[in-house]
Amino acid sequence: MNDHPRRGGVLRLYGPGSMDHVDPASSFFALSGQIIRLYTRQLFAYPPIKGLRDWRDLNPIADVATVIPTRENGGISADRLTYTVRLRPGVRWDTTPEREVTAADFVRGFKRMCNPILRSGAIHYFTSTIVGMREFCADYTAAVPTENPTPADLAGFQNAHEIAGLRAVDDRTLEFRLLRPATDFIHILATAFTSPAPVEYDAYLPDSDEFRRGVRSCGPYRLTEYVHGEMLHLEPNESWSKSTDPVRCQHLDGVHVTMDRTATPADVGRAIRSGEADLSWASPVTEPYETNPDDPADNLGYAVNPYLAFNMVSPNAGGAVTKLGVRRAIAYAVNKTAMIKIFDDLAAGTVMWTAHTAIPPGNYGYRDYDPYPTPGDAGDPERARALLVEAGYGDGLELIVAHRDMDANPEVAQQLEIDLGKIGISLKLVGLGHAEHYPHLQNPANARAGTWDIAIAAWTPDWFGDNGRAFLQPMFQTNAVHGTGNYGCYSNPEVDRRIDHALSLAEPEAASAAWHEVDKLIMQDAALVPVLVHAPTIPHLRGSRVRDAVAMPTVDRWFDLSNLWLETAGTDHADTRG
Repeated sequence: MNDHPRRGGVLRLYGPGSMDHVDPASSFFALSGQIIRLYTRQLFAYPPIKGLRDWRDLNPIADVATVIPTRENGGISADRLTYTVRLRPGVRWDTTPEREVTAADFVRGFKRMCNPILRSGAIHYFTSTIVGMREFCADYTAAVPTENPTPADLAGFQNAHEIAGLRAVDDRTLEFRLLRPATDFIHILATAFTSPAPVEYDAYLPDSDEFRRGVRSCGPYRLTEYVHGEMLHLEPNESWSKSTDPVRCQHLDGVHVTMDRTATPADVGRAIRSGEADLSWASPVTEPYETNPDDPADNLGYAVNPYLAFNMVSPNAGGAVTKLGVRRAIAYAVNKTAMIKIFDDLAAGTVMWTAHTAIPPGNYGYRDYDPYPTPGDAGDPERARALLVEAGYGDGLELIVAHRDMDANPEVAQQLEIDLGKIGISLKLVGLGHAEHYPHLQNPANARAGTWDIAIAAWTPDWFGDNGRAFLQPMFQTNAVHGTGNYGCYSNPEVDRRIDHALSLAEPEAASAAWHEVDKLIMQDAALVPVLVHAPTIPHLRGSRVRDAVAMPTVDRWFDLSNLWLETAGTDHADTRG
């Protein structure tokens, strides 16, 4: 067996589902992140770390930027409000002819996040941090026609208006001006939303079929074919050079994903063990296997998975879930202990337990408390029924539950049906495909139309460590624009104010305490029902020829595909691509 990376072979992934969006400005699905990482780059990025055990070691490094800006190197001003970022030369687009990625391309990428057609789900990271970003987004929405806007409408606004706190000083220098000091700003700039955008994107609507066919690459691979919900294929990008990329490599002859919405975890496991596939796609493998020592430790911070999101604008059943008493009744009714068994049966070895708070353990702002306690976390039907009667629904009601139709999600929905049935709530279960579920929830028009009342969802933080905003801001700050992570259009002015206050605090303990106060208010509103939390230990099976498959907690522990390689039979040449 070779000990060093070798060039060759097509990596094959198999499973259900699809990317939520190919467009990095709009994509907010962890699964998509492992693919987007192959054809985009950012100013800063997370490197793969073998044997990662502590979130304090999980920090971005310079990617297209030359260095991490600090006050010592002149990249951050004395008042910590101005960041100057210099770009490394030689990073190229796979255009004809090739051309360098410039500061103007990054500015265009930031402007595209504000588009009102499919806005970035985490837009608040930026509108609450960069001077003028909020105003740019608002003006963008006001200027674009609400019916059938064209690419020219979007590009026309973007090219005629600027974000006050972001400018290209020259081709290789960016300047950011912040509303307030932000200790997490480098982490924010390491998210895929901040990818540069070439001028060619002015000709496409965000994440449209035309965009998907015309996507340009500045990473080690380029997307050559994509059929939503069916397949995608990437090939090496000849315009990329390892000498300009400190994060990624190009060991593979290609990456191919076969998307089969009927595939079960057992089907995926059989395909990998038989050698028909190398890695799973969108589905954890259920059978136990020997844990890889490169898997992240369990102390990196937890995701809330699943949680129940409430549609705060649903007209169904007289607007039942818009009423606090109904939501609190549901919070007391859920048997979380039964949910654990469902996931244990699906993914042996996964570390998880019942959840009680909006911010899960291991994340900034977490405190151990339970606002809706039940005996053994098994639900309290009697108390829940009393709350439902008090809310005016003593005769019962029917609600619509949206869930993904794969893995444990149908079983979770069925258990919820049992739990709520005990208190007089009947459910209509609506299973959506992996490729449809989150895009459906991200469209507020569906919420307002009452296509769902409760959604079974999951949330993984975009970064670890100083990450209080990574849960509460995208999930709960007022945001009812297409692309939102606030699926149920929850809006509480006091929550918005307290989020803004927490962002203003630079002292870690004070900020952590402030985020906890936001958490408490959200839970008082019963804006969600946290069901379970899980550590980044989903046992993804690796095929026999896969080498250096390092899990990336920032993409929900899916693998870093940009650095793994394949042990291919008959390969006798060393890899010269990094």
